[in-house]
Amino acid sequence: MRGLLSLSRWIDRFTEIVGTITYWLVPIVVAVGVWNVANRYVGRAIGRTLGSNVFIEAQWYIFSVIFFLGGAYALKHGEHVRVDLFYSNWEPRRKALADLVGTLFYLMPFCLLLIYFSWPTVEQSWRIREVSPDPSGLPRYPLKTFLLISPALLFIQGISEAIKNYAVYTGYADPSLVAEEQKHIAPQ
Repeated sequence: MRGLLSLSRWIDRFTEIVGTITYWLVPIVVAVGVWNVANRYVGRAIGRTLGSNVFIEAQWYIFSVIFFLGGAYALKHGEHVRVDLFYSNWEPRRKALADLVGTLFYLMPFCLLLIYFSWPTVEQSWRIREVSPDPSGLPRYPLKTFLLISPALLFIQGISEAIKNYAVYTGYADPSLVAEEQKHIAPQ
């Protein structure tokens, strides 16, 4: 079990790195959005078009990457959507069992199905080097790759969550110690 918990810590560190990269994309997407709005209003005031599809699509692409990369990070920190009708009142072992079952029978199969059904779309996009049909449009094939990367990251983080929940459920790890480990891995 120690080896599995060590693997879980490694996965958690990796997810934190991806989350930190994603975090730094947020000010970039905000800056591009401000640029787009400023160009629109200044352009209207002077009677010229100052914006371009490149910046509009860049804003959309960066936002999409934030969404795609943020899923595993949200899962690691327990910020994903959960129907909390009964869960909040359960004891830690019961919560761990519910999370373990949800991870193994819902999250992981969903991720695998998403990869399976997205693969042909991504492969086709790369084969034809798909580009936006808009004038001055950006390439779409790199962005479509995140249809595979996102569920892969979620699946990997799901492995970590399954390990931690199994350790709590079996009594190998104290729930507070697992939560404390997550705090230490998080960037300061």
